[in-house]
Amino acid sequence: MTITLDESGRITLPESTREALGWKPGSKLVLDANEKGELILRAERIATDADPDRFEKALGTAEIKWPGTTDEYMALIRSDD
Repeated sequence: MTITLDESGRITLPESTREALGWKPGSKLVLDANEKGELILRAERIATDADPDRFEKALGTAEIKWPGTTDEYMALIRSDD
């Protein structure tokens, strides 16, 4: 599909494309360019409570179980003994 840039630098996405992607007036879109100079247009992804961040996903997954406090562990690993 070929589209034309207008005098103001705008493009119009065909209605069939907008409908297929579920994009409506006011939808937030992100425009990126790759190393080849190709443009990539995608919907902006909004994080929700259902999408924990990478730190929340990692929380509690360590295999090492330390019975003491964090301060005790830090003293152990920093000691010269």
